Amino acid sequence: MHFSKYCKIFPASDPENVIIFSTRNAAIVEVPAMVASRLPNARIGSQDIKTLKKLGFLISSPERERKEMLGFIDELRAPARTLSIKVAMNLDCNLACKYCFEGKRKGKLYMSRETANGLVDFIEKQISGPSDRRRKSRFEEIYLTFYGGEPLLSRELVIYIAERVKSISEEKGISFHFSFITNGTLLTRKTAERLRPLGLKDAYITIDGPKDIHDGQRPYRTTKGSSFSAIVRNIKAVSDIVQIQTGGNFSRHNYRRFPELLDYLAGNGLPPSKAEVLGFFPVLAEGADFGPVEFNDGCASMNEPWLFEANLFLREELLKRGNRLNNISPGPCAMEFENNMLVNYDGNIYKCPGMIGRKEFCVGNVRTGINDYRQSHNLDNWKNDECLECPYLPLCFGGCRYMKFVRDGNMDGVDCKKPYFDACLEALVKQDIKYGLTTS
Repeated sequence: MHFSKYCKIFPASDPENVIIFSTRNAAIVEVPAMVASRLPNARIGSQDIKTLKKLGFLISSPERERKEMLGFIDELRAPARTLSIKVAMNLDCNLACKYCFEGKRKGKLYMSRETANGLVDFIEKQISGPSDRRRKSRFEEIYLTFYGGEPLLSRELVIYIAERVKSISEEKGISFHFSFITNGTLLTRKTAERLRPLGLKDAYITIDGPKDIHDGQRPYRTTKGSSFSAIVRNIKAVSDIVQIQTGGNFSRHNYRRFPELLDYLAGNGLPPSKAEVLGFFPVLAEGADFGPVEFNDGCASMNEPWLFEANLFLREELLKRGNRLNNISPGPCAMEFENNMLVNYDGNIYKCPGMIGRKEFCVGNVRTGINDYRQSHNLDNWKNDECLECPYLPLCFGGCRYMKFVRDGNMDGVDCKKPYFDACLEALVKQDIKYGLTTS
């Protein structure tokens, strides 16, 4: 037996023990330090060996592990039975967020009824089974996420699309649900009641901290008033109809005030059970070709030192207030999964919202289908000796191609996250243990 290279060992609270964490499957065990130092040659029972092997800490062969890792993403893809599509209904918005990554791309650009029909036809082709009609589709679910701009500016077209896809899914015996990524100002109870029977399941709403920070970052575009107040009012009105998930975008100057938002929500009848906060995220930089000229405070790498403290601080504040965050586990870039895509308002297809409008990263159209994008999107960038020998590979898989492009102007190479994990992984794993997020 051999010790897996995709493991990290950290000190435990008991000085005689250590914590072993598998980056490959997120398994965590605490064992005597003496045993860990001698793995895989320690004298331990056969049942313990079997358990450690099952959890991924012990392997039969380094060569076999390397081969398995090369096929790891294919293994993650295999169980996917959901066709997941983000749909950018428009690139317009009623807010004027100072950091909006769509920047210069935005305008009065809306999906037409013709393109909506093309989208529905595209979905039907994707879920249709083989030519033998007796065989079922390989998909069990269609999940659309309406996106923008602000998708609820296209409310009636959303209704039209949902009605058509719901009808097709029922005919095919496939479940259908949809959600919104929305600023929340237009998600009224009347709208939620209209959309719920069509398949509306949840809505992700952005709240950028306490009221003064949020309103400063996300003001109305043409009218006065507090978008923060409108959002909170709408969440209260619809939380019994739609599952509400929230999140926000922070900068190095304001992240320490975000716990104020959590306490405000809980104190105003919106605890995690009604408005769960999925996480706070740093504002990302955008390339000069599209980004807002007046905003230059976004980050271009997870390796910026201030983010180490900010991410750990905010994650702790979220967890201790009862928000259910994901444990630290493998997370390849969404570009790697063929059944995840974004359809723009004009019918063009992209693999990432950040690539909207960049012609070189358009992978097809709802009318013509999807082209081969493996080379243009550098899907195998992590298949090199340095990455394959790195214990963090399963948590990174070459990093974020969008951030790599914004930072360097290309997707060549990888967006290495080693400095981030060197600085933070031990604390992240111990947060998982503290709050019961472990898988073992």
